[in-house]
Amino acid sequence: MSRPEYIPLSDEAARAVAGASSRHAALIEDAFNVLIETPGGGVSIDGDAKSRAGAKLVVAALAAQADAGRDVTEADVRVAIGAARAGTGKSPAGLPAGRRGQVAPRTPGQARYLDALSKCELVFGLGPAGTGKTFLAVAHGAGLLLRGEVDRLIVSRPAVEAGERLGFLPGDLTEKVDPYMAPVWEALTDILGPEQFRRRREKGEIEVAPIAFLRGRTLSHAFVIVDEAQNTTRLQMKMVLTRIGEGSRMAVTGDPSQIDLVNAADSGLAHAVGLLEGVKGVGVNRFAVEDIVRHPMVERIVRAYDADAAKNGRAI
Repeated sequence: MSRPEYIPLSDEAARAVAGASSRHAALIEDAFNVLIETPGGGVSIDGDAKSRAGAKLVVAALAAQADAGRDVTEADVRVAIGAARAGTGKSPAGLPAGRRGQVAPRTPGQARYLDALSKCELVFGLGPAGTGKTFLAVAHGAGLLLRGEVDRLIVSRPAVEAGERLGFLPGDLTEKVDPYMAPVWEALTDILGPEQFRRRREKGEIEVAPIAFLRGRTLSHAFVIVDEAQNTTRLQMKMVLTRIGEGSRMAVTGDPSQIDLVNAADSGLAHAVGLLEGVKGVGVNRFAVEDIVRHPMVERIVRAYDADAAKNGRAI
């Protein structure tokens, strides 16, 4: 190895980079084939120039997080490693800044997803919970709306309970559908702020449309998000996909392993991807457990369920 490179850090940042029992440093070492030591007042990185450059990006990201007073978890380290490997340190042009800062991809899979959203008229985002497939689609659509590239942001989701029967829901259409749309509304509120979200929704620029209410409509000059699409039937999926009108784009998100339909084989998501993958203008992005950024426990849970399903030869 070449001569070690020393990076001065605050005590908080140095502790964050090292991690408990040097766990964080070990992850960085394995990822970039470097040796990291913490002699005091900073970290020392030993390795070839290219490897050190990648490790330094991770160290800088973790140090900035620690110096800002935020805890640094193992998940944050993995995310920083993925961003350094993919060269995704900067946010793609067009993504808005949310209340918690600039929206940016945090894993290579997320970067590929955003690239597909910018290039394709129809994008399928498939993967487990916590991979950001819905949030990033919302952020992309909000960016298009804010720049005037579309007139409306339309969000649709099948009203299928996750194994429960909620019974009659009182209120008008919006009040009936809102409980199912909570994740999307939270994302929009985070990106636009509550006041702008409320104002644009009242003006009809942001619209909630249950799957059944899209029938017969042509959605022109809009960005359409179909969330939880694994719970659409094949007929519903065909109907929704054929609503795309002039100047419109669509993102279809879902987790094929979380189907809540009575007959799982009737799910339209996997069927549509099988038919349309490779068609001009269609992008398909498959997220993996490595793309989970919600909480490190979520990744471990998904891996355990996947292992059980593989062992028993069945899907969950």
